[in-house]
Amino acid sequence: QVQPAESGGGSVQVGESLKLSCTHASTDYTMGWFRQTPGKEREFVAAIIWNAQRTQYADSVKGRFTISRDNAESTIYLQMSNLKPEDTAMYYCARDPTTLYFDAIWTEPPRYVDWGQGTQVTVSS
Repeated sequence: QVQPAESGGGSVQVGESLKLSCTHASTDYTMGWFRQTPGKEREFVAAIIWNAQRTQYADSVKGRFTISRDNAESTIYLQMSNLKPEDTAMYYCARDPTTLYFDAIWTEPPRYVDWGQGTQVTVSS
């Protein structure tokens, strides 16, 4: 099985936007985006169920980030707008293996598998 691969990160200024992509994503499970900074635990950012009919966001990104998926391309996206310095982190996508064709979203990182290498997002003021 091919591991997901994140891309699209970069260095931006406060208030700017970035769109992250997660290729080789599963089309049959809930997929999530997470982020981590050095010395801190990985935290939930957003997730989307297999048919894109439901999404969930961390309070810190609600209204600024949008998760979407294109199952024809096996790709998950994270559109990030109005970026803040506290959004600086390594961003990862992963799959929840307990959600095959199931409408469920859990936010705990240990539930997820098939982590990619991550893509770095740096927001400067």
